[in-house]
Amino acid sequence: MSIVGLLKENYMTLLTAMGKTLELTLLSLVFASLIGLLFGLLNVSKKKWMHVVANVYIDAIRGVPLIVLAFFIYFGIPLATGIKLDALIAGIISLSLNAGAYMAEIVRAGIQSIDKGQLEAARSLGLPYGTAMRRVVLPQAIRVMIPSIINQFIITLKDTSILSVIGFPELTKAGSIIIARNYETFKMWAIIGVMYLIVITTLSKIAKALERRISYGK
Repeated sequence: MSIVGLLKENYMTLLTAMGKTLELTLLSLVFASLIGLLFGLLNVSKKKWMHVVANVYIDAIRGVPLIVLAFFIYFGIPLATGIKLDALIAGIISLSLNAGAYMAEIVRAGIQSIDKGQLEAARSLGLPYGTAMRRVVLPQAIRVMIPSIINQFIITLKDTSILSVIGFPELTKAGSIIIARNYETFKMWAIIGVMYLIVITTLSKIAKALERRISYGK
């Protein structure tokens, strides 16, 4: 069967799977951003115990392969607790925890890139630490973080392919199912690769455009 024939026969399945992939990526990145913000703020706190908590989480998650984390959450937790997790929920938890550790480092680096005088000036005007961080430091840091956040989005999008091992119907899993029916391995993986390439290249261009715009704004 030709590549055109494969596309005609399976385009709806592939588009649905790509939609599932983007859904999983977006939801995971939302939760990862919240996790990253929390642990990023803990990491720049003046309190030592907060540093310890943040570093333990970051080091532990970054030290465990995503596939092991996914197996632990999807298979291990249900066996230990008796609570069955849907593949989407398990995927979101796995990706959120994984990406959250990297987002925490992005947040930390973004905050530390802002001149300390900004925070000190806000504190000298009587603003509490939390308010000064929220209203003065974070708005400036977010501008610096945006390109890195988009890059993390790209990495998370690629990482969704790992979750095919727990049966989540993302693009890679859909490709495997189609190949099992027609044995067109080379052509099917070529189509899957091009689909990923189009989405990821588009996101990369957006990241570079934002980076240029931010640099120009400075």
